[in-house]
Amino acid sequence: MKEHPKKTGPKPKELVEGTFMGLPVGRDNIVVDPSEVEKLAAIGCKDIEIARWLGIKPDTLRRNFAAELIKGREGMRISLRRAMLNNAIQHNSAVMQIYMSKNFLGMMDQPLTTDDAKVLPWSDDETTEALDGTEPTTEDDSQ
Repeated sequence: MKEHPKKTGPKPKELVEGTFMGLPVGRDNIVVDPSEVEKLAAIGCKDIEIARWLGIKPDTLRRNFAAELIKGREGMRISLRRAMLNNAIQHNSAVMQIYMSKNFLGMMDQPLTTDDAKVLPWSDDETTEALDGTEPTTEDDSQ
């Protein structure tokens, strides 16, 4: 490729050979960096996505990097929980406060309905028959 003689600036970069540490996995002995697996799991990538990115099968990924997958995903959950708590407390987000109080403190916005909480029958009308079907009695009638 002949460059233009008047063109200035950096020349295009060329690929060079480099090495990195990793585990050889699969039939092709593809070298996979365990920390890369953990980082991808930490941003929520699914097993199939990580395996495709690394050029290995999902079963090979799960068999050889189960600990890294678990650690990455737990790290994501902890980061998310930390962000939620920060939004709820530091930024006074009412939505996050309600969500966290329901999910972590067991609070709810609907009261429980039990037999003890049923409304009792009530009537202000004195001429109404008693619940058992008999006429209501007054103190004067009892003598």
